[in-house]
Amino acid sequence: MPIYSMTGFARVQVSVHDQLSYTLSLKSVNHRFLDLQLRMPNGLDALEVELRKALKDALVRGHVDVTLNVDRTAQQRTGYNRELVAGYLAAFVEARDEFGLTGEPDLNAVLRMPGALQSDNRGDDDLTVLADSVREQIGPLLEELKTMRAREGESLKQILHATLDRLTDATNGVAELRPEIEQRFQDRLTQRLLAATGPEFNRQRLLEEVAVIVERSDVSEELARLRSHVQQFDALLGGAPDVGKKLDFLLQEMNRETNTILSKTGGLGDTGLTLTDLGLAAKAEIDRIREQALNIE
Repeated sequence: MPIYSMTGFARVQVSVHDQLSYTLSLKSVNHRFLDLQLRMPNGLDALEVELRKALKDALVRGHVDVTLNVDRTAQQRTGYNRELVAGYLAAFVEARDEFGLTGEPDLNAVLRMPGALQSDNRGDDDLTVLADSVREQIGPLLEELKTMRAREGESLKQILHATLDRLTDATNGVAELRPEIEQRFQDRLTQRLLAATGPEFNRQRLLEEVAVIVERSDVSEELARLRSHVQQFDALLGGAPDVGKKLDFLLQEMNRETNTILSKTGGLGDTGLTLTDLGLAAKAEIDRIREQALNIE
């Protein structure tokens, strides 16, 4: 099962007849949810509802721009709405006389009013034919968009696998340091024990310090969880529903485990510095993964 990027583009140009053609384009980028923006000519409300449903059925996430540009090549004969224009002019004159004002109506302002200009070649027939043609094209166009998103998703998968490999290397590096980390803490514990057996020996204080040192010395649980998250992440790249959201959750968990490992570097000398370098390297790879995974559907 492929994974899909949220980045994609598809466009089709169609000639309906000699006097009517259009361009329908789909462009998608990453978004937390499915965000649809449709730009279409007036009079196609029913078609817009159908297009929204088709997009929701085909896509899970992403900001998607749908643009329908219509080109009418016939010579347009444009007139004006006499009733609307006459009413505006009459109201203008009446208001001017009533309030004793001066001035003349602005014809440019009048003709910019909605409905003031009328064209005789944009009838319902053209809209019906246009809508029928778009319905035929939207299915293949969505498949073209998904094909591009799948191709981009495959590229993302390869990048993510390479980054996961580097994260695994950093994790293995921490695991290799475990014997040395434990030895360092044992040395510290021995020193504390020698100091605690003097005249002011306090058994309760000793037990508390031992508990703290033991807790700080063990990174095995963090390593086990981090490796488990990496394995789950790798498995999800094989394809799964809502894979983008699941990957985001795993990345948060990976980051949490890495932060915990970094918190246990104190008092280890040079070993602590090495552990810090490995932990920071792991965090850098996690950030790289997050940057790429944000674009997965």
